Amino acid sequence: MSKLLQKPVKKEVAEGVTVVQAVTRGNSPLEFVEFRVVELAPCAEYTELLNKTECCIVALTGKINVAVGENVYHDLGTRDSVFDKVPTDSIYVSNDRSFKLEAITKARVALCYSPSDKQLPTKWIKAGDVDVEHRGILSNKRMVHNILPDSAQYANSLLVVEVYTESGNWSSYPPHKHDQDNLPNESLLEESYYHEMNPPQGFVFQRVYTDDRSIDETMSVENGDVVLVPAGYHPVGVPDGYESYYLNVMAGPTRTWKFFNDPDHEWILNR
Repeated sequence: MSKLLQKPVKKEVAEGVTVVQAVTRGNSPLEFVEFRVVELAPCAEYTELLNKTECCIVALTGKINVAVGENVYHDLGTRDSVFDKVPTDSIYVSNDRSFKLEAITKARVALCYSPSDKQLPTKWIKAGDVDVEHRGILSNKRMVHNILPDSAQYANSLLVVEVYTESGNWSSYPPHKHDQDNLPNESLLEESYYHEMNPPQGFVFQRVYTDDRSIDETMSVENGDVVLVPAGYHPVGVPDGYESYYLNVMAGPTRTWKFFNDPDHEWILNR
């Protein structure tokens, strides 16, 4: 098994609470990004203390309440499936705070983490405020939900986006990277990809490779898998008949997204 591919773990940590993905600095090559997916039965609760970590809570599916200190955000979540293709609600929680999730219905929640030592206000990122962007032409078409882009000034390190790629198309393409602290031309950002497919028995291919090929892996990625990108280019290809969803988490020393296209493949932008 590739060190860059993490399969679902499905570990019950409390009554009605199942952790289905858990990417930590202890079990991955990433230093700036951690990631967790939690499934909640109706009325189940999940609580966490962040310490020196910030978190973006994304209501992937179902309905939840989120409590951060004395503030409670009610009835969050807009989708029965991520393939409803509408933006959802998220909550940004800064370091040294605790939060509690309470499921109203069966729910799946993504928890996106990065180190942080500057406390910022809690932010409700309302579904209606999420920018929807359509990118690409020909067989390079995708739709992006910009949950926590670098233009949003209410996080220290985290960047969070959702991407939908149509059947038979490519995304994160042409291959690009952001692994050099070389601003203004390129920023150093690690990245994780949480994947879902429609129908769920589908798969996508993702390649992660560096210029010197010290990393060069091509993975068959199934529903619920996470791909880790510590460095390098990272395109995704979607087979005919299936749709792809992925949730990207990025973080690094500077909170800006400046990428560099693989020069061998940049020509496709000018077709």
